[in-house]
Amino acid sequence: MSKRIFVLLLVLMSVSLIGIIFIQYFFILKNYEENNKQFSINVNYVLEETTSDVERNEFRKYVRKFRDLIANEALVDVDTLSIQNLIIIDENPEKRETIIYKNGVIEENLIIPKTKSYYDDIIDVISERENISIKRLSNQREEKVFSNRRIEDNLSPEQFLLKVGKISKSKEVLFESAYNDISKRNPIEERIGDINKFEKIIERNLERMNINLDFEYAIFDQDSITKISSEKFDLSNQSYSSLIFKDENDLSNYSLKVAFPGRTPFLLGSLVSVIITSIIFTSIIIIAYVTTILLLLRQRQISQIKTDFINNMTHEFKTPIATINLALSAIKNPKTIVNKEKVKKYLQMIYDENNRMHDQVENVLMISHLERNQLNIEKTKQDINEIIDLAISHVSLIVENNNGNIITEKDADNSMVIGNETHLINVMVNILDNAIKYNDNSPEIFIKTLNIGSRVLIEIKDNGIGMSKAVQSKIFEKFYRKQTGDLHDVKGHGLGLAYVKKIIAFHNGNITVDSAVGKGSKFTIQLNTLTK
Repeated sequence: MSKRIFVLLLVLMSVSLIGIIFIQYFFILKNYEENNKQFSINVNYVLEETTSDVERNEFRKYVRKFRDLIANEALVDVDTLSIQNLIIIDENPEKRETIIYKNGVIEENLIIPKTKSYYDDIIDVISERENISIKRLSNQREEKVFSNRRIEDNLSPEQFLLKVGKISKSKEVLFESAYNDISKRNPIEERIGDINKFEKIIERNLERMNINLDFEYAIFDQDSITKISSEKFDLSNQSYSSLIFKDENDLSNYSLKVAFPGRTPFLLGSLVSVIITSIIFTSIIIIAYVTTILLLLRQRQISQIKTDFINNMTHEFKTPIATINLALSAIKNPKTIVNKEKVKKYLQMIYDENNRMHDQVENVLMISHLERNQLNIEKTKQDINEIIDLAISHVSLIVENNNGNIITEKDADNSMVIGNETHLINVMVNILDNAIKYNDNSPEIFIKTLNIGSRVLIEIKDNGIGMSKAVQSKIFEKFYRKQTGDLHDVKGHGLGLAYVKKIIAFHNGNITVDSAVGKGSKFTIQLNTLTK
């Protein structure tokens, strides 16, 4: 995959992911705003109902007191009396009925002498007049229904008169003008009355609208808070307001404010399922996105590593091939062919270089078989101490040529394991070979064996260049080399330690590395031992 296509895919996927997240966000935000809007409508309705209930309760209280006062005939004088009637005739063709409505209003002008005991029952009113003049309005209503079908039967309407309802003169007196004039002089605390009942009215109306929330309230006189308020009412919280005790022009100095501290969680509560579902699916998309990006990056890395591997393998093969060609050319020389010692030397070089190429190919094929679990390894009893000696014999000449030294300390009493001799030797040789190659000084290698429980521990420590933590986390990966690119200052093809890891795992063991830059490396191998 080219860099341009990779960047394009990355941009498209990122834009799509961001777009999906924003769509989810705006969808939830839109639902929240709709819920908030509906909540505000419901609360405003509750406040209107509450203020109406409170005003109605106050009005009924005054009605009862005025009614009781006027009912005392000894204290009331009728100044004037007038009666007015309104008659409406309505015909219903569909039901074939004739309905006559009669509505009578009796208006009495009453004079109530100024007697303190009765005024106290109503309200403390300061009046300069000796008497109070009010009106008493009584209503008399009558309704008559005549069936036209019966008229067709030659019967008179009077015979089929049906008295649907008749309200006699009421003793209920409506003194609205007097009520408004008197009540507005009363303190707000007395107009509200019992605080507990007032709170119950608010709670009842909230429950009717399915708003089961704790609330705080307060009544304001214009911009000043009155004594009617809950303990935790806070002006900084969002509140809803409605006028209370309005006059005939729907105006009032008093307003009821209600706040809901738990409003936001309440509104979000109805969106919990939507939010959780959104979070789950968005998380899945994000995980898929991140995984895809990591896979793409990994794929690019593997592609680059494979390219490096091919280049380095080509280099690894070119050297022995060139050596073989030179050796063959030398042998063909007439002067050389008669010299048996030189011919033998060149033939040995050809043999060694051929084995070197063979080993390279075998390593590659072996890794491939290990990846597919197709490697058939025969296991027998092996002595780890002997395996180490055999591995040292393979590299001892190279160590000597580099003025190095290998020290062994075999403290393992039980060094017998079940394994494959060839592959275990290759494991040790690979580690020793790295200790020699990645060393700027004369290699000093220390090998130690010891028993820990039922396992044998092999420690291989060197004085090489060491590794950073980042390198340590990747050295057992296939094709990994510390330096990438078409550079050959670092030897190898990145298969050695990957092979080591696979072989040790195949023997039910494990291998770890502990290293620091400039301080060398220590490889630790653990294998199960045979029970004596």
